[in-house]
Amino acid sequence: MNAITPTEKKSPVVVVEDHPVLCDGLKQLISSQSDLVCVGVADNIPGAKRLVEECKPDLMILDLRLKGGDALDFIKTLRVECPQVRVLVLSQYDELIFAERALRAGASGYIMKENTTDEVLRAVRKVLAGELYFSERVATAIVQRTLREKPDGSRAGVERLSDREMQVLQLLGAAYSPREIAEQFHLSRKTIETHCEKIKHKLSLFTAAELKRFARQWASENLTPSEPWIVSSSQNGPSRK
Repeated sequence: MNAITPTEKKSPVVVVEDHPVLCDGLKQLISSQSDLVCVGVADNIPGAKRLVEECKPDLMILDLRLKGGDALDFIKTLRVECPQVRVLVLSQYDELIFAERALRAGASGYIMKENTTDEVLRAVRKVLAGELYFSERVATAIVQRTLREKPDGSRAGVERLSDREMQVLQLLGAAYSPREIAEQFHLSRKTIETHCEKIKHKLSLFTAAELKRFARQWASENLTPSEPWIVSSSQNGPSRK
C-alpha cells in the first residue's frame, strides 16, 4: 500500500488493483484531473482496508479479483462500516453477470476495463455525485429480467451461482486448482470441493473434468482484458493485462 498526501479542493480517490501497470495508469489518470486526486493505492483487500482508515477517500476504484479476500464480501463490509466511501468496480469480467452482483453488494457503479478514458472519468464523477453508474447494456438486461423475458441460455446456469461459487468458477477458469483456491480464500480444500459440487449441479455437469472445461471456456468467452485508456511509461500505445 502507498498512501499519498491529499490535495485540497479535490475529491480523494483510492485505487485497488493488483496489476502494477494498470494501477499506475489509473493513478495518473485520476490525478491528472483538476477535480480529482489519487490519495493511495493498494493491490489486495487488507491494503484496501488500510487505505480507507488512513486516507478517508470519497471513492474507491476496486478490481473484483484480488488476493487476500473476496472483493464482493469486502464491498458488503464497507457498505456497513464506511457507508461514506463509494465504490466503483472496474473489472474485466462480463458486466451482464457481475454488475448486478456488485451493485447488490453495495457498489455504486460497474465499468469494464475495455472502456475509454472518458467513460472511466464519467463513471467516477457520476458515482462521486451520489448516482449509480452502469452501462446501457446492463440497464437493458435488468429491464428484460424484470419483464421476465427468457434469459440467454449461455448465462442461465451461471446466474444461479452464489457469489462464492462465482468466485470459485472464476479461479477454475484461470487454471487454479481447488487447493490453490482454498489457500486464496483461507478455506479448507473440502469446502472448495463442496462449492465445486454445487456448481456442477447448477450447471448440469457431472465430472470434475467437465467443470474444468466449462470454466476454461467460460473464462475465454467472458473475460475481456483490454484497457485502451492505460498508457505505459515505456510506450504510447495501449497496455493489456
